[in-house]
Amino acid sequence: MTEHVWSYQPTAGRLAGTDLTGYKVEATDGAIGKVDKHSDEVGDAYLVVDTGVWIFGKEVLLPASTVVRIDTEDKKIFVNRAKEQIKNAPEFHRDKHLGDAGYREELSTYYVTSIPFGGSHS
Repeated sequence: MTEHVWSYQPTAGRLAGTDLTGYKVEATDGAIGKVDKHSDEVGDAYLVVDTGVWIFGKEVLLPASTVVRIDTEDKKIFVNRAKEQIKNAPEFHRDKHLGDAGYREELSTYYVTSIPFGGSHS
C-alpha cells in the first residue's frame, strides 16, 4: 500500500533530470521552505525541504507522491498537504534517516494515512 508513496504522480509535471534544488515548496495553505536535496530514483523519489524559520530551521522529508505540480518557470513545487500535516510528520534528521528503511516505512505510513486537505493548486 505504501510503495507508490515514493513515486511522482504522473500529473505532477516532473521532468527527469531537472535539478529541483532551491525550488520553493508550497503546501495547500502557504509556503513551507525550499528544496535542499531531492532524489529521482524510481520507487525512492523524495524532497528534503529546508523549512527555515517556519519550524525552527528543521528539514522535512516529503515523499514524491505528495507533489501535485511542479512549476519550472516560477521554480515552485506544490504539495497536497497542509502545513500542519507536514509539521506533524515523523521528525527528520538527515544524518540518521536518509538511508533508514524503518524511518521510510514510518513516513510512508504517515503520508498514506494522512488524507490531503486544504484544496489543491490546479
